[in-house]
Amino acid sequence: MTKFISWNVNGIRAAIKKGFLNFIDEYDPDIICLQETKARPEQVELDLPQYPNQFWNWAEKKGYSGTAVFSKINPIDICYDLAIAKHDAEGRIITLEYENYYLVNVYTPNSKRELTRLPYRYNEWDPDFLEFICSLEKSKPVIICGDLNVAHTEIDLANPKTNKTTKSFPGNAGFTDKERKGFDNILYKGFFDTFREFTSDPGHYSWWSYRANARERNIGWRIDYFCLSTQLRTQLNNSIILSEVMGSDHAPILMELN
Repeated sequence: MTKFISWNVNGIRAAIKKGFLNFIDEYDPDIICLQETKARPEQVELDLPQYPNQFWNWAEKKGYSGTAVFSKINPIDICYDLAIAKHDAEGRIITLEYENYYLVNVYTPNSKRELTRLPYRYNEWDPDFLEFICSLEKSKPVIICGDLNVAHTEIDLANPKTNKTTKSFPGNAGFTDKERKGFDNILYKGFFDTFREFTSDPGHYSWWSYRANARERNIGWRIDYFCLSTQLRTQLNNSIILSEVMGSDHAPILMELN
């Protein structure tokens, strides 16, 4: 059994102060993928000798975005980003090749308030990322994990009616028709949302605003995912949200493969 955890830590240095190392000790994943690390490795005091393979991808802009992967398992190969200049300054992707699959850790760009970044996301990022994962899948199955910055369906957020696209309202970032279509396109290519293999009911979220006691009231969004190539479906053992774990505005998510 291989245990994977993905977590948008909203700043790795802040997460360390809030118990990140205790979390690692308790759950002991084989591979942990982080998003929104907001740091270069030399800025972080992190003693994890049990993870000999540690990979960081950071943004050119200080204190912004960034990803990291810590793995007990030696990868065959590693690559960063998409090799497309317009996408590759924000440290958003780390891809590890293992014997039986590729693991893609991704922090999808947020469309931002007023949807200022939605055209870039929908017309450029989403198609290029989809092409990238499909190109990997030609040689072996793919695991995609991370903060995809979209609630896919109405049961994936607490208040769909006030956030969705209508004739008079373009929608709020994370639940526009265009963002949801970007996720649809991943599913159309044969990937599947592992959490929904086990749980079909609403009320399960991975991100909550810091405002208005949203987490205590469970007014949240499910925007963090493990998605797999269809070939891996028979190996999927578990996929859950660790909603009780604090330390970020996101909860970690956990997946196990046989």
